[in-house]
Amino acid sequence: MKKENIIGIVIYLLVFAVAIIYGFTILQTHFQNSAFNEQIIYYAIYIIVSVFSGILSAGLLEEFGHLLGAKVGGYKIVSWCLLYFTIYLDKDKRKFKFGSYNGLTGETKIVPNYEKKENPNPYPYLLYGPIFLLAWIVACVVMFFNFKNYSGIQSDVAYYFLTIGVISSLVFIYNIVPAKLDSLTDGYRLTQIKKDIPAFNELLAAENGGVSTQEKVTIISEETIKKPAKFIPEVALNDVIGLLAKHDYDGAFKVLGEINEHEQELSGKVEVEVKSQYLYAVIMSKDKLEIDAYYDKEVPFALRREFSNFNTLPVIRTYLLTAGLLDNSQSESLLALKKVIKAYKNVPANRKHDELVLFNEALDKVIEAHPKWEEISNYKLYE
Repeated sequence: MKKENIIGIVIYLLVFAVAIIYGFTILQTHFQNSAFNEQIIYYAIYIIVSVFSGILSAGLLEEFGHLLGAKVGGYKIVSWCLLYFTIYLDKDKRKFKFGSYNGLTGETKIVPNYEKKENPNPYPYLLYGPIFLLAWIVACVVMFFNFKNYSGIQSDVAYYFLTIGVISSLVFIYNIVPAKLDSLTDGYRLTQIKKDIPAFNELLAAENGGVSTQEKVTIISEETIKKPAKFIPEVALNDVIGLLAKHDYDGAFKVLGEINEHEQELSGKVEVEVKSQYLYAVIMSKDKLEIDAYYDKEVPFALRREFSNFNTLPVIRTYLLTAGLLDNSQSESLLALKKVIKAYKNVPANRKHDELVLFNEALDKVIEAHPKWEEISNYKLYE
């Protein structure tokens, strides 16, 4: 088990424990003295409303802080998500969708806006969210003490604000932990900067859609460019996608090998994508004997299962190749193909063309191997 998974489990257990202790001590004691004593339905509604209010307010303030901080720091907002409600940028137009996010309550995706600021500064983006949330926690505590000594409904209002403050505090603690968890937190992002802001900006660009060559200012040192495997594997993966699209498999193997040298430092998601791209390159460039040997030796069943559960296009096209060419499974191939359209929509803009080309090449291979599987030809991607 990776260190990030262990830390994540510990943090979740801590959060869960604090919530349980608060509920069965402070909140239960309050209910015994509440104006609605022994009204079970009221208690249930009270808890649901308090918890939802805490999650919603914490997420709103956190992401509003990110939004404002990004603008102050000199970034372009790619998308803003709060609990699956997402406003995103599509060809300079703001649109709405229900979308997933990498975070506890939401996610603000940004890219450097070099046209407006030569050296975008990520610190406001990373710090404004926690600062806004901390101010909200203080405000909740003040409201609690303001109503605490009253009886009746006002007492219930006091503990309503205290509950919101506790939930917001748990979100705050989760968000400032300076370690890899199952989602990207501000605390971990702050450790990624490591006094190398240009490299961090490259990471943001790689993750969220890139910046155009015309607007990018050459401020990145040779040292930063040469160390993508350790510090910015997402940037290196962008390079891999470009190399695969040009059929430069030797170049792709080289970059993937450099990333794999730092396997213990990779997130789980990036690790699976790296391994899938290596297998993709093997299938597309080697003969059948070499492919079968690599698949049997280097791709254990657990990894194959991870491929089948992933929803990113690079992994899906690799899974399609393994299902169609190595396992000869039409049902598994269709399972992969049914996830393609949604996955393609989530591909960063600067990679869409290359990903389309690579997916269609993989699909053509499967169609060529199984001409009787007529249904799969309907899944071709078009720009």
